[in-house]
Amino acid sequence: MVKISVYGAEVVCASCVGMPSSIETYDWLKAAIDRKYPNHSFEFEYVDIFKTHENEEKRSFSNRVIEEDLFYPVVLVNDTIVGEGNPSLKNVYEELEKYL
Repeated sequence: MVKISVYGAEVVCASCVGMPSSIETYDWLKAAIDRKYPNHSFEFEYVDIFKTHENEEKRSFSNRVIEEDLFYPVVLVNDTIVGEGNPSLKNVYEELEKYL
């Protein structure tokens, strides 16, 4: 199963003012991917980087986004970062194709 994760926050990052929110980006990506690949199942998850996570992987990557000042939302396909801030569908699709 291919996992698509979007790490973000309710508040738009300072460098991303004027762009869609993290949750809007998550919803947009999910809809676009489901339309492009209607015969495939993907695991989608949204992770708020400022909330407490019991899962070590989510907690660790959330801390990385904050500490390294990554532009959020940060989009991952499995464990590969495919976009920051305003992700490109082309980059997301290229990574997804590796698993299909």
